[in-house]
Amino acid sequence: MKFISYFFLLIFPLMCAKTPSHTEVDVLSSEKFYLEESPTINGFVSSSTEAIKQQIIKESYLHFETQNLDKTYNQIKHFIIQNKGFIQDDKSNKSYNTITRHLVIRIPTTNFQKTIDSISNHVSFFDTKSVSSKDVTEEFIDLEARLKAKQTLEKRYLELLSKAKNVKEILDIEKELSKIREEIEAKQGRLKYLTNKVALSTLNIEFYKHTVESGVTVSYGTKMWNAIKSGFNGLSMFFIGVLHIWPFIIILITLFFLIKKWLKKKK
Repeated sequence: MKFISYFFLLIFPLMCAKTPSHTEVDVLSSEKFYLEESPTINGFVSSSTEAIKQQIIKESYLHFETQNLDKTYNQIKHFIIQNKGFIQDDKSNKSYNTITRHLVIRIPTTNFQKTIDSISNHVSFFDTKSVSSKDVTEEFIDLEARLKAKQTLEKRYLELLSKAKNVKEILDIEKELSKIREEIEAKQGRLKYLTNKVALSTLNIEFYKHTVESGVTVSYGTKMWNAIKSGFNGLSMFFIGVLHIWPFIIILITLFFLIKKWLKKKK
């Protein structure tokens, strides 16, 4: 009899333990469910028959010398307009004997290689020519899956918010909703950035021209006038220096006369 009593005492708390509601379980497991069931590159499972579209970010850097900066710029601009692109940034700088122009161009990915080929046909030699491609398909799919999971989780919390019974529950749910909204906006921003980089490829073009710098010839008369001005400036600086040490000069003169007077008396 005692054994049965102890048994009920042990099992009773477990029987009375609160089990989570169906809605709470759905909220906690919704994100995990969508992430596990979402398509991935390594193991794609989907009811859709459409193939995954590759998301590629393409970039290029061209560096070369030209004999005519304006002509080269106009040619490049013509190819950009022809291929429906635009100049995002345009910078020029000049060193001792070189003038350089740097262009950052955004071009539709479908016309990316065509634009490079058109420019290359008018360049005899490239100092640097590089083309890079980055596959972001996996990141793209992962972001979309996580975004969908977060949006579903947000809906679940909004449902719980409408059923909240006291202020504490409302505040707790609103706190979680704020975090979820921040994550959703961050993922949407990243997706927007990747979409833009995939749709418009980036082309960096830097071309330069060497120039001959000649020294300025100074006439003989100018040299004489410069010498006169330099002498006058030197004399002015001398008098200014004397004014700075006038107390010492007075002391030296006074000492000179005192010593001279003392010598006369001694004689």
